[in-house]
Amino acid sequence: MKVALLGATGFVGSHLLQELLSRGYEVTAIARSAEKIPVKDGKPKTISADVTDPKALAKAIKGNDIVLSAFNAGWSNPNIYDDFMKGSQAIQAAVKAAGVKRYLVIGGAGSLFINGNQIVDGKDFPAEIKGGATAARDYLNLLKKETELDWTVFSPAIEMHSGIKTGRTGKYRTETESPVFDSNGHSKLSVEDLAVAVVDEIENHKFSRQRFTAGY
Repeated sequence: MKVALLGATGFVGSHLLQELLSRGYEVTAIARSAEKIPVKDGKPKTISADVTDPKALAKAIKGNDIVLSAFNAGWSNPNIYDDFMKGSQAIQAAVKAAGVKRYLVIGGAGSLFINGNQIVDGKDFPAEIKGGATAARDYLNLLKKETELDWTVFSPAIEMHSGIKTGRTGKYRTETESPVFDSNGHSKLSVEDLAVAVVDEIENHKFSRQRFTAGY
């Protein structure tokens, strides 16, 4: 299977790239600066492209079986909401223009529900990431109206950061609208196991036109 990976140099994207290559996928890794993408033995194929240019992006992803987007507008970006929404919609348009039907997006945990309320709307939600989390939630709502593409959104666990040192266990549990909590009440997943869960979805195709999440 041929996979076009967007955001291949980011924290999540770089681990997705590693997982895809380890399983033998033919990957076209796309980033604003392709020279930053690690290449070994001629893999992956790398392309520099701006996600806000749908025509150039469509050309870069054409011929792939699935587009996997780990696009992030930058957590420290003061204009993150608008840039995330603009970039995400441009990617969506490019996927359709390229004739690729499957589209898998890395979203945010803020759109998950606890007791009927989305996490991002909680009064204690961190202000420094609220713009990006709100954008990810609002883009998911837009994507739910998409009927042409076979889309899937993955929402990470609430705790998914470099401080989680479990590495790649290959073990996780899934839900669709609410976080997966462990026996200690934590919603947690390493970035390596996030990559496992996402690439498993590429292979198993369980969550067509749905959002899903995973945790230990």
